[in-house]
Amino acid sequence: MTSSSRIVITGLGVLAPNAHGLKDFEVALRNCYSGIRHSELLQKLNFSCQVVGVPQNIDTLKQQYLSTQSLMAMNSSMIFAAIAAIDCWRDAGFKLIDPSENIIDWDTGAIIGTGVGGCETIGGPVAQFTDQGKVKRLGSTMVEQAMSSAASANVGGLLGLGGQVTTNSSACSTGTEAIINAFWAIKEKRAKRMLAGATEGASQYTWATFDAMRVLARGFNDTPQQASRPMSQTASGFVPGSGAGVLMLESLESAEERGAKIYAEIIGVHVNCGGQRNGGSISAPNPAGVVRCIQEAITMAKINYKDIDLINGHLTATMADTLEINNWQKALKCQPSELPPINSTKSLIGHSLGAAGAIECVASILQLCKGFIHGSINCEDLHFKLEQFSDSIIHKTKETDLNVLAKASFGFGDVNACLIFKRWN
Repeated sequence: MTSSSRIVITGLGVLAPNAHGLKDFEVALRNCYSGIRHSELLQKLNFSCQVVGVPQNIDTLKQQYLSTQSLMAMNSSMIFAAIAAIDCWRDAGFKLIDPSENIIDWDTGAIIGTGVGGCETIGGPVAQFTDQGKVKRLGSTMVEQAMSSAASANVGGLLGLGGQVTTNSSACSTGTEAIINAFWAIKEKRAKRMLAGATEGASQYTWATFDAMRVLARGFNDTPQQASRPMSQTASGFVPGSGAGVLMLESLESAEERGAKIYAEIIGVHVNCGGQRNGGSISAPNPAGVVRCIQEAITMAKINYKDIDLINGHLTATMADTLEINNWQKALKCQPSELPPINSTKSLIGHSLGAAGAIECVASILQLCKGFIHGSINCEDLHFKLEQFSDSIIHKTKETDLNVLAKASFGFGDVNACLIFKRWN
């Protein structure tokens, strides 16, 4: 491949339940620090699940990034995305420019996805004032907070982006899919650089639907840090979460021209749908679709399973965990004992829905570049169907050199997305 056809990662930004910023997030991952906490609000609202993963100190943090005036027209999904995107922008070597200078970066765009987006705005003031017959009290900023593309539009304005600025939404595969979409935008020479990732706000209106579906963690309301239990025999559902992760994707040619630091290269990507056939449904994966997605990404990367040093799984703490790991084995065509090490970042931060893949991609790249595999907590009582894979499941952080990492996300609608990252040498 020519340098212009290679896509690299030159910036990272993360706002997660257990840390904000790359340095603190790496420490949290290494120390297996859980960001799951008890929620007085969910207890008051009589949720079965009363634990959540929500970024901390936001009231203070947002004042450091955003003006008081701009915050008046932003909900938590927009705020989380803005913080992660600004951090990523700076990490990639760019400076914030005052909007009054009217400078537009025509070479950079953004794909910032979300699973639900403005649910807190619609479920909160919009619904309440509308039902009370007080529409006029809503004000003029509700549209920009309620629209699905609110977060990406806000980031585009904050950074003066002149390329495509848009939002994708594919349930739990949203963040990973956004990165893949940005990859193709650069590959097809529609941009030199793309901010890519996803955000999910902190809202009881979002979490309520999953609580009603009985897929959220139950039985751990008094022990929140034990609640997120991917791959565990005693897993009782996922812990709802929120936050944002953003990556700067860039053509190698552009990165070299400006002397940018490079974290990793994306060498394989694929997205597909299982068609809701062969056991697949709106809420369950078709194994054939999952296997095909992983295999297509590996084929594009021109590697085999023995080249994969770590799998960062989707692994949510639902019945799908055992299916997922078996699908990884089928996709890699290996014996259970040969499966590469696999871990679950959700064990530390819960499931941030649309933002999950993006936050986990930041975690993946940090592990790849810094040479460690973070432990998956709360799965000492490994599910009996996963005992044959026990040697591949990392419980405590392990220092080790990594060269290739596979990251996949799977979402409602039977949709799949897989990325193959290679450490930059």
